[in-house]
Amino acid sequence: MKTALAEDGAELAWTEEGDGEPLLLIAGQATAMSGWGPTAQALARHFRVIRFDHRGIGGSGKGYSGRYSTRFFAADAVSVLRAAGVAAAHVYGHSMGGRVAQWMAIDYPDQVRSIVLAATSGGKGTGVPADAAAVAALISGDFNRMLPLFFDPEWSALHADDARTFFSSPASSWAKSRHFKASSDHDAWNELDAIHASTLILHGADDALAPLENAVLLHRHIRLSTLIRVPGARHGLHLDHPETVEWIRQFISARGSATPRS
Repeated sequence: MKTALAEDGAELAWTEEGDGEPLLLIAGQATAMSGWGPTAQALARHFRVIRFDHRGIGGSGKGYSGRYSTRFFAADAVSVLRAAGVAAAHVYGHSMGGRVAQWMAIDYPDQVRSIVLAATSGGKGTGVPADAAAVAALISGDFNRMLPLFFDPEWSALHADDARTFFSSPASSWAKSRHFKASSDHDAWNELDAIHASTLILHGADDALAPLENAVLLHRHIRLSTLIRVPGARHGLHLDHPETVEWIRQFISARGSATPRS
């Protein structure tokens, strides 16, 4: 495990594996880098995969409480890239991590080669809200209530350890509440047209936490974007739909072959 220093001096734990073009993985709300599990390993067969713990999560320090926002989390991600000696990377964000990736592409365009946005949205306001029952299940922290929101039951049964690792991120209630607020307060809709990086949007058709309509709206707002709707997928499609790894490999190999739309 390695350490990067954020702008406020907070220590951010990070690690890397694999060779090739750098690919930064940004985890979701209050989720540790260990939650990427087999997906990180699969991607590392093709890329130099860099992942880290958000501030307040896992092995990272709490840092200044005023820096718990998706925009400041993007600054943290850039600090990790600097520590890794990477001038620019492809960026893959899941859920809240996708919101962080949006700010990276907006605020730090020179550090972003392309972006992959999975199970995410541009935030409140224009976005379509999550199902109320799904939000209640997420807030409950009850593993058995959260599990079907994220993963296909058959996959969960066959990958019980990976599922539990995903939901078992070390974090205090203090940090979890600030992550929840950071994700809930995110609103980048009016600035998404500033994203010029090629973008791949991956979204489950059965995602109750981030309804598919949000992905359609992202596609409309981000000029160089490609949207892939994944039938039957829920919020955790980055884990239980391994075919997405090959889609990402192809996308990055082509540098995101989406063309501008009139």
